[in-house]
Amino acid sequence: MPSPQDTSSDTSVTAEQQRKVQREQDAKDRKSGEAKPSKKAVQAGHRPEPENPMPAQHLEKPGIEAEMDLQPRFQASGYLGSGKLDGMVALITGGDSGIGRAVALLYAREGADVAIVYLEDEQVDAEETRRCIHEEGRHCVLIPGDVRDPEFCRRAVKETLEAFGKLDILVNNAAFQLHAVNIEDITDERLDLTFKTNIYGYFQMARAAVPHLPRGGSIINTGSVTGLEGSAHLLDYSTTKGAIHAFTKSLASNLLDKGIRVNAVAPGPVWTPLNPADRSADEVKNFGKQTDMKRPAQPEELSPAYVFLAAPACSSYITGIVLPVTGSVGAV
Repeated sequence: MPSPQDTSSDTSVTAEQQRKVQREQDAKDRKSGEAKPSKKAVQAGHRPEPENPMPAQHLEKPGIEAEMDLQPRFQASGYLGSGKLDGMVALITGGDSGIGRAVALLYAREGADVAIVYLEDEQVDAEETRRCIHEEGRHCVLIPGDVRDPEFCRRAVKETLEAFGKLDILVNNAAFQLHAVNIEDITDERLDLTFKTNIYGYFQMARAAVPHLPRGGSIINTGSVTGLEGSAHLLDYSTTKGAIHAFTKSLASNLLDKGIRVNAVAPGPVWTPLNPADRSADEVKNFGKQTDMKRPAQPEELSPAYVFLAAPACSSYITGIVLPVTGSVGAV
C-alpha cells in the first residue's frame, strides 16, 4: 500500500496540474476577452434564410399568404424528390399556406397526389398551392370548409376518396391562434373557437380518415413548441397543442395493430400568415429572435420532417413521437 506521504505527493501533483491548466485558460481569456454568445442569426441550410427584423405587418385573420410583405419560402429548392411517396394520396388541412403548403409541395415532389382543406376566404392561397403541385406533375383537389364541423370532415375524406380512389396520409395542420395578456381576456367564444379548430378538428379528421387508411398509412399532426414549453400569452393555443401531443401518442397506441403510424411535428416560430395575423406589426419585426438560432424558420425548413414521418421507407419503425423542429437546442 502507498504510504500517506506518497498519497499526499500524488494529490499535490494533481492540484498543481489543475492550477496550471487554469492559468493557461485565464491567460487565453484575458487575451481574447470572455466568450459571448453570438447575436447573429444562425444559417445552417443550403441557402441563407431571411433574418430579423422581419417586415412589420399585421394581417387580418385568417391571414392570407399572398398579402404578406415577405413571402414565406416553401419551394425547398435544395430538396430533390426520390419517389418516397410514389402512388400515395395525402389529405392536408390548412394546406393552402404556411407549413401546410410547404408540406403539400414536397409530398407532390415525392410522388403523391394531394387534397387540401382550407377556409373559403383563403381561396387565393389555395389556388396558388394547387398550381405549384401541378408544376410538380401531381394532381391536387381543393376542399374548402371548416374542420370544426364533423360533417365537413367526413365530406373532406369522401371527396378525397372520390378524386383519387384512396387515402394514405392525413396531415392535421389547420390552426387558430390569438394572443391574450390575461386569462380573463379569453372569452368562452374564443376558447370554443381555438379548441374546436385545433383539437376537435384533428380528432374529427382522424376519426373520418382512419377507416380508409391502409396498413402502412400514417397520420401526422402539427403540434408546437408551445405545447412542449407552454406560453404565457397563448394560453388556449398552447393548451390545445399539448392536447395534440397527447392525442398523437394515444392514437399511435390505438392504431398500432392496424399498422397505421401516428406522429407529430412540434415547430418553433415559423414565418407563416398565422403570426402576422396574431401579433402587432411592431412585435412581428422580432418574431423568432428569441430562439437559439435567433430567427424564425421558413416553411421549407419544416416540410422535410413531414416527408420523413410519412414515408414508410424512412420511418416505418417510428410511431407516437413528437418531433421538435424549434430552432433551439434541446426539447422538453
